[in-house]
Amino acid sequence: MPSITLASEAPRSSSLLPMMIIGVLFFIMGFFTWLNGPLISFVKVAFTLDDINAFLVPFAFYLSYFVLALPAGVVLKRTGMKRGMAMGLFIMAIGATVFGEFVRIRVYPGALTGLFVIGAGLSLLQTAANPYISILGPIDSAAQRIAIMGICNKFAGALAPLAFGALVMSGIDAFLHQATQMVAGPTRESLLNEFAARVFWPYMGLAGLLVILAIWILLSSLPDVKPSGANNERSIRHGKSSIFSFPHLWLGALCLFLYVGVEVMAGDAINTYGQGFGLPLRVTSHFTTYTMFAMLAGYLFGSMMIPRFISQQRYLAVSAMLGVLFAIGAFVTHGYLSVAFIAALGFANSMMWPAIFPLAIKGLGSHVEQGSALLIMGIVGGALVPQAFVHLKQHIDFQLSFVLVIVPCYLYILYYGMRGHAVGAHHAR
Repeated sequence: MPSITLASEAPRSSSLLPMMIIGVLFFIMGFFTWLNGPLISFVKVAFTLDDINAFLVPFAFYLSYFVLALPAGVVLKRTGMKRGMAMGLFIMAIGATVFGEFVRIRVYPGALTGLFVIGAGLSLLQTAANPYISILGPIDSAAQRIAIMGICNKFAGALAPLAFGALVMSGIDAFLHQATQMVAGPTRESLLNEFAARVFWPYMGLAGLLVILAIWILLSSLPDVKPSGANNERSIRHGKSSIFSFPHLWLGALCLFLYVGVEVMAGDAINTYGQGFGLPLRVTSHFTTYTMFAMLAGYLFGSMMIPRFISQQRYLAVSAMLGVLFAIGAFVTHGYLSVAFIAALGFANSMMWPAIFPLAIKGLGSHVEQGSALLIMGIVGGALVPQAFVHLKQHIDFQLSFVLVIVPCYLYILYYGMRGHAVGAHHAR
C-alpha cells in the first residue's frame, strides 16, 4: 500500500474536504464528457453532416487525451496536482469559448478545435484527479473511492443531455423537417445559422463557471498529494527504475483504451444506434441520459460490493461478462428493447474505470504521475473505437457492426480482470 505525503501537512484522516472538492471536479468532467452524445446529433443538423463527419466530435475530443496526456504528466511534476487542476479548468474555459464562437458562425473545423482544447484541459484534470483520489487512501479500496467520484461524474452525465436538450434541441424534429423542405439558399442558411447560435450562450456560461471554479481551487485548502514512502522504496529495491518495468501498467493502458471505447459506444453512439431503427431525433437525443442512469446504478451497487464482498479485479471480470451478454441481447432484439440493452451496458461499464485505474498504477511508487499520464492516453479509445463502428456500419448492418466492435473489447477487459492485472507482479515480491 502506498504512503502519501501532503504538501500542506494536513492530517491523513481529514480526507473528506479533498474528496468533496475532487467530487466537484468529477462532476464538471462528466458534464462536458457526456455532452458529446447530443452534440453528435446537433452538429449533424447545424452543419448538415453525415454520420462519419458528425462522429468527428468524439474523435477530436478524445484525441486530445492521447496527444496531451504525457505533457500533462510533465506539467504536473512542475506545478503539483492542485495548480495543475486549476490550470486544466482554465484551459477548458478557453476551449468552451472557442467552441461556442465557431459553432455560432458555423465553422466546423473551428468547432472541433474548441472540443480538442476542452479535451486538453480535461486530460490535465484527469491526469491529476484520478491518481489523487486513488492514493488518498488504501490502494485496495481505491475502486470504492473512485466509484464515489464516478457517481458525481455520471450524475452530471445524466443531466448534461437533458440540459442540452432543453436549451438547444427543443423542437428539433420540426426544425429538421422545415430545413430539409427548403432548397439550398440564403433562407435555409439563415435558418441553420439561427439554430447553430442556440449553443453560443450556454457555452459562454460554462466558460465563466470554469474560470470561477479554477480560482476556487487555487484558493482552497486542497492539499497536494504525492506518492512516496514504502511503495516507492519497494519499486526501487527491485530495480523498477522506469515505467517500462511494469507490464501490468501497459496492459492496463490497453484495457483502458478498450474500456473507454465501449463506454463511449454505450453513451454517445446510442443516439445514432437508436436512429438506425428510425426513432425520432427528439427521443434519441435523450438516450445518453438512460446510459448514465444505468452507470449510476452500477456505481451505487459496485461501491457497496467492493472490497467488502468482492475484489476490484474479480468485479472487473464479472462486469466484462455482463457487457458481452448485454451486447448479444442488443443484437438479437430490435427497437426500444435493443436500445435498452445498449443503455444497460452503462451498468456493466460503471465499475470498470474504478477497477482498472488502481490495478494499473498499483506498485508504481514515484512513477505514478507517468503511469497516470500513460493511462489517460488510453482515453483515445473513445476517439477510435466509435470510428471503427461508424465506418463499419457503412458496409454492414448497424447492429452487427456494433456487436462486432464491442464484444472483442469486453473479452480483453475480462482477461485483464482475471490475469492481466497480475502480469509481472511476482517481480515486486
